[in-house]
Amino acid sequence: MGGADKGLQPFQGQTLAAQTLQRLRQGAGVGGVMVSANRNLAAYQALGLPVVPDTLPDSAGPLAGFLAGLRACPTPWLLTVPWDTPRLPLDLAQRLSQAVAGAAADMAMVCAPANASPGAALRRQPTFCLLRTDLANHLGHFLAAGGRRVGAWAAQHRVVDVAFNACGDDPLAFFNANTPQDLQFLEHLTP
Repeated sequence: MGGADKGLQPFQGQTLAAQTLQRLRQGAGVGGVMVSANRNLAAYQALGLPVVPDTLPDSAGPLAGFLAGLRACPTPWLLTVPWDTPRLPLDLAQRLSQAVAGAAADMAMVCAPANASPGAALRRQPTFCLLRTDLANHLGHFLAAGGRRVGAWAAQHRVVDVAFNACGDDPLAFFNANTPQDLQFLEHLTP
């Protein structure tokens, strides 16, 4: 997005952040919601939700947002989703929760088609995850030691991968909009 804040990009008459929040609220199994943001805090606060900035001094990537969320989350589980996927499934939280309970895992991560082609290989989408909040200390140590990759940190825990490629699943549910052209493409699709 050329350095622009993705969450504040216009999409279908609102921002990507507002669209994502609307999808989360429509879905089953989502309780309280908070926003992880490091800039444009007033714009995110205008959404009427708590805004939790990273506590690390450098740009540590998604894991820094995970850590801030884990430390601020008042429940035993935290669901994470990025702003740039405005078609996320309405049953995301429910399916991840069922999978993590059935596998007695520490976290559940989405595995989705790499593209919209029929039979496309599944690829892990690590920023879509449900994780135990008591993992905060372990994540803090991982980040303090210089770790930055979600997959490397997740590999140290019991993870259940949850496939989102069943009949009826949207093959573009996890398509992330990284460019204005991506947003235009998504904007013209039927919701």
